Amino acid sequence: MLLYIVILAVVILASMIRILREYERAVIFRLGRLIGVKGPGLIILIPFIDKMVKVSLRTVVLDVPPQDVITKDNVSVKVNAVVYFRVMDAAKAVVEVENYAYATSQIAQTTLRSVLGEVELDELLAQREELNHRLQKIIDTQTDPWGVKVSAVEIKHVDLPQEMQRAMAKQAEAERERRAKIISAEGEYQAAEKLKEAAEVLAQNPITIQLRYLQTLREISVENASTIVFPIPIEFFKLFVREIKEK
Repeated sequence: MLLYIVILAVVILASMIRILREYERAVIFRLGRLIGVKGPGLIILIPFIDKMVKVSLRTVVLDVPPQDVITKDNVSVKVNAVVYFRVMDAAKAVVEVENYAYATSQIAQTTLRSVLGEVELDELLAQREELNHRLQKIIDTQTDPWGVKVSAVEIKHVDLPQEMQRAMAKQAEAERERRAKIISAEGEYQAAEKLKEAAEVLAQNPITIQLRYLQTLREISVENASTIVFPIPIEFFKLFVREIKEK
């Protein structure tokens, strides 16, 4: 008999005493009525009268599964994301919603599809920071009545169809060819401008043309060459031209 009493006392004592970690809170219900939130540390419950629901206040990383999204320009893509949230009000997280983690996941999925369906593919690929902030703001507004704070939303991966990937590759290749042609044309233009300036300088003093001619011969000459090049002054040809005109 004494043994039964000891066992009963141990069971009652175990049901009365709870120890919560620093990041945990206990939502206490007494005869079904919410009486408050307790913790962390040691808390005492009235056996068979008080019921406790434990809630973690740590940040939860929620992986949103890939969602089929049709963008504004009618491109079908698969997009997944990650949501960071935490419980700010443990009582609301227990009383206002049945399962706050599942509810947040569903809100994140529907918001991801609706928001990304309003933008074009180029915006989805180039303006992720803006879309992340927009998603975070919308989801946080919807989960605020549950005592849940969404701190960040990040789009992880955008899966494009193979046809769209090939089209984008062709577009990128054409864009690079266009840039290469523009750079080549600009180089030709700059070279022509420099040649024009050089011609104007050489025209001021004809002897510089011969000096440049001799320098060019020196640059193209090689050792043990079988060809001998003799420079002829330009004035030598002027004499022949003058005689031809006189005749």
